[in-house]
Amino acid sequence: MAGKIFYRERVKRGQDGSKSPRYVVMATSGTDLKVHGQHFRMSEMKHMAESVGAELIHLERGQKHQGEAEGETTA
Repeated sequence: MAGKIFYRERVKRGQDGSKSPRYVVMATSGTDLKVHGQHFRMSEMKHMAESVGAELIHLERGQKHQGEAEGETTA
């Protein structure tokens, strides 16, 4: 059975156009992987998954947070 790496997009990203890493590893399952960084680029995530034989699983945000990506706030 292949392992899984669960990740999501960061909530707060640089608004100044900087090229900062935008993904966060939330959990791993079935892998012998220790994650020491906080934020990763997709290329780094793919390389980690390929190296340990894992599948990348993207965690979607809930409906409550759908508008926050565009700068909207929910009451």
